[in-house]
Amino acid sequence: MAAACACCAAVAEAYSSPMLRVGSIVIRVDDLARQTEFWSAALGYLPREGDLRPDSDFVLLRPADGQGPNVSLDRVRSELHIPPRIHLDLYAQDQAAEVERLRSLGATEVVWDKRPPDADYVIMADPEGNRFCVIDAG
Repeated sequence: MAAACACCAAVAEAYSSPMLRVGSIVIRVDDLARQTEFWSAALGYLPREGDLRPDSDFVLLRPADGQGPNVSLDRVRSELHIPPRIHLDLYAQDQAAEVERLRSLGATEVVWDKRPPDADYVIMADPEGNRFCVIDAG
């Protein structure tokens, strides 16, 4: 038992000052304006001042309350991988309401035949097909 406690203490000490933190999650997009509109509304994020120029190829979206990582949109032509190698899990207190709200913003639900019937997530895609999950955190 003492060894486990010593191990936990060592881990806690090693991580008492963070070495790294997620600053921004970057999503590659084609239509920067449309994707900025979608992700800003979806997450309640605000574009960084100066990023919304007609010649912009990058927009950094910040949480309105200052809490959480940024989401950056990078206008770079890229191939859409299905299934994606990485995706966002978005936690919702009212999953059904959030899924409907996201649909109204232009997201679509992705049907996956291997999704378990008791899954706590709904797979969705933004207007360009970038996938994310809405997790029932309620």
